[in-house]
Amino acid sequence: MRRLPPALLLLAALLLGLPAPVHAATAHAATAHADAAHAAATLAQVRTAGTAWGLDPATGRMTLTVDDTVSARDVAALRATAARAGAVLRHEPGELRLLIAGGQPIYGGGARCSLGANVRSGRTYYFVTAGHCTAAAATWYADSGRTIVLGTRAGSSFPGNDYGLVRYTSRVAHPSAVYTYPGLLTINGAGNAHIGQTVCRSGSTTGVRCGTVTGLNVTVNFAGGAVFGLIRTNICAEPGDSGGPLYVPGTGVVLGILSGGSGNCTTGGTTYYQPITEILAAYGLTIP
Repeated sequence: MRRLPPALLLLAALLLGLPAPVHAATAHAATAHADAAHAAATLAQVRTAGTAWGLDPATGRMTLTVDDTVSARDVAALRATAARAGAVLRHEPGELRLLIAGGQPIYGGGARCSLGANVRSGRTYYFVTAGHCTAAAATWYADSGRTIVLGTRAGSSFPGNDYGLVRYTSRVAHPSAVYTYPGLLTINGAGNAHIGQTVCRSGSTTGVRCGTVTGLNVTVNFAGGAVFGLIRTNICAEPGDSGGPLYVPGTGVVLGILSGGSGNCTTGGTTYYQPITEILAAYGLTIP
């Protein structure tokens, strides 16, 4: 009996609704994996400020985004890079920026940021915020007049990551909660984000805003350096919201802290978050 070529066997299986040959499915998966690895390796070379890249779950393709600050010349070069990677090039309105300026405001040096989450190691208590915030100052305060000391910097990582740790040195109350403008939502632990998840964030400039998770493991090239492994959402934010928590409103589970984004809360925007579980693991911390 004459045997059909593998390609025709696969086509026949698809047309008849039969399972594809195992070796054909395996080969397809291997090719898809190789394509994704090639795209990631190519896009990882991009260091142009105002760009971000990651997998778009809606299309299953790698996407390279550019903001309004990227020049036409750079866009042309990045379009060629995206083509080599087999990725989609997309424009993201506004400027990708670190939102320096949780929940309630914290002040250090000339910066105002937002507290992300209260954490502890044994009986020593800290709070986490964005690393580009803690890089700006060693001592942090609860008020703009810098009269109520919260604590001193115990760790900071930026760029590469974007998280910082401040050790409490005062008796200021620090409940395990998110300030929801107004009110408090008890934090019930840390978790990992997933695509399509309904989430909210709290920040000292724009309060509470909600939306969905639209990407994971995203790289963002800020003017101050690249940050890797971020969560992307369609939630807006503005300067001063940096460091604030991304959380699940129904459960009080914290997922990340705000790194930066583009757009604003008038016309809409995109925001990126450092996963909280990575921060806890880096410093050996737990959420009270």
